[in-house]
Amino acid sequence: MKANALLIAGTLLLSVGAAGAADATAPVDEVMEVTVANWSEDAGEPRELFSEDRLSRLFSRDFVALFRSASDNDYAREAGTPFDYDVVVNAQDGCPLQDVTVTQGETDAGVTIVVARYRILACMGDDTFSETRFAVVEEEGRAVIDDILVDDGSGSASSLKGDMSAIAAENAN
Repeated sequence: MKANALLIAGTLLLSVGAAGAADATAPVDEVMEVTVANWSEDAGEPRELFSEDRLSRLFSRDFVALFRSASDNDYAREAGTPFDYDVVVNAQDGCPLQDVTVTQGETDAGVTIVVARYRILACMGDDTFSETRFAVVEEEGRAVIDDILVDDGSGSASSLKGDMSAIAAENAN
């Protein structure tokens, strides 16, 4: 009887711990929702991915600090972003996103990779899937995006934090 009680108590503790863990896909789901809306045929005025609200809720402190440093120039102040392309899909042109999925991958050293897959050129007859990887960490008990990794065209991943660091360095000169 005592062994069963310990087993039940242990199982309850594990399930409570798992239920309390931050959902790594939640911030990515919201980012992809904004991205899908911005690429839709009836998008209208683009939704701001890096609004103050989203920056504070969906992104890590380190990411936000780099974003603010990269935004310290005339272009970024006028445009509201240091980027002249969609950083999630790594493009300026394309079609409404189709067949979007968000899947949680492995966690290593506190970083969970969440993969968003989508077709961005389907309206042009290209059924190839593209993918964006999000490095998600936990801060103050919630999952936040620490980096966005996209294919740089050579088969390697380009880090948005790396790009923001480079822009911030240019701003400092």
